[in-house]
Amino acid sequence: MNLTIARRIGAVVLAAVPLGLWAQEIPGPKEFYFEPDVHVARPLELYPGSDDETVDRLLKVRERGRRDAVLATAQLARIAYAGGRSEIGASLYAEARQRPDNTRQRDALHWNHGWDLYRSGDVAGALEQWRIAGTDRLKGPAWLPPTLALGLWRLERREEAVRWYAAAVRTEPQLWHSPDLARLLPDWTDADRAVLAEVAAAWQADPPAWP
Repeated sequence: MNLTIARRIGAVVLAAVPLGLWAQEIPGPKEFYFEPDVHVARPLELYPGSDDETVDRLLKVRERGRRDAVLATAQLARIAYAGGRSEIGASLYAEARQRPDNTRQRDALHWNHGWDLYRSGDVAGALEQWRIAGTDRLKGPAWLPPTLALGLWRLERREEAVRWYAAAVRTEPQLWHSPDLARLLPDWTDADRAVLAEVAAAWQADPPAWP
């Protein structure tokens, strides 16, 4: 992890919720998920990079507590997770969620936290963050079915994963029936696309009925 973060954020009060101890109830999918949700499903970044100079700039914005403080705090959280300091990252996300600029930014914080948890190996925690970010929305976000399918499959909850994948197919059959995952999910890793390909194959072998 960047030493500047370790030195200057070490005093941050750590989140009280133990990592990985998350509610696991994922509701069943809706029929369709058409919302592009571009303001939620994107990395929260104020300045490009994660070197010492960038971290110092982010810390100054966070410490002033004014415009862009939430965005700076979220980026610091991502840098902390990338450096293996999950507890600091979780605390920073919790801090950012106390004062989001709007509902979309709050959901984006959960979406980003979910991916950081996923990359750190806490798939169950990631599912909970993604659930909060997307399942209760009036309009279903398009990112939700494949993302939850990925996490559920990784946790061996395969029937649920296939049901969520089926929602993606119902919504955009021309995209998800025989998916070109490299084109559909360019920001995913090859390994994660391979997992979703397993879900797609399971759906093709035995597509669940709706409803």
